[in-house]
Amino acid sequence: MGNVPTAVKHCLSYEQLIQDYPWLKRWLLEEKTVSRHEYPEFVRIVEVGPRDGLQNEKEIVPTGVKIQLIDMLSGTGLRVIEATSFVSSKWVPQMADHTDVLRGIHREPHVRYPVLTPNLQGFHDAVAAGATEVAVFGSASETFSKKNINCSIDESMLRFEEVIKAAKERQIPVRGYVSCALGCPLEGHIEPSKVCEVAKRLYEMGCYEISLGDTIGVGTPGSMFKMLQSVMAEVPTSALAVHCHDTYGQALPNILTALQLEEEAHFPLHKQKTDASSS
Repeated sequence: MGNVPTAVKHCLSYEQLIQDYPWLKRWLLEEKTVSRHEYPEFVRIVEVGPRDGLQNEKEIVPTGVKIQLIDMLSGTGLRVIEATSFVSSKWVPQMADHTDVLRGIHREPHVRYPVLTPNLQGFHDAVAAGATEVAVFGSASETFSKKNINCSIDESMLRFEEVIKAAKERQIPVRGYVSCALGCPLEGHIEPSKVCEVAKRLYEMGCYEISLGDTIGVGTPGSMFKMLQSVMAEVPTSALAVHCHDTYGQALPNILTALQLEEEAHFPLHKQKTDASSS
């Protein structure tokens, strides 16, 4: 250690540290074990920008621009691009051109283009426009559910059940979303058990995959870990996805936590730079 004082050498000696603090050796071994993570060999990214990224924009984006965006995304190598939402234009004016968008895009054979269908009417409109995959959008927050889709969680499940039943009859796959999985703008903290309950109901109804969304970007690796542990106890890991907003710079750490939580998990990932734009 060169000219380091004897007292400092004593403090920096591994043998002396272990002698002074017997618990340290065990802690170092445990820390080494915990930090040695393996990751999935494959991660599927579901691009949601054309729908989730644009729906809150104040200025109406021209239909042609939306179609061009989706067509450009189709050429990037993405396998899944959520194209639009078949929701009432009264509630989401930005998505009023959903039929024209879905019919106007150039569909690449290797890309799937799911659309959001909040109710049975939306589902029928989507199918008529050529949809081959749909998604339903629920919430783990009772208050947010009432404000966002104008019904309680239980009422939303009845709507989704109708959609999923109709989709099964047509052999159309359905994804499920659970918003406010790590926090709600109206209720604040959301218990992991509530997220688990909603995710389990959607999975048991027939959703092939459940996307757990940090809607307002307040999640941390710690809260992500607890939430996923709860949900994974009831829903197969292979049927789970995460959707992380980067409002406070935590999207990537939260995604890393999801990848680390289960070494053999293949979490499809949704990452957004802000609440309204995606990458």
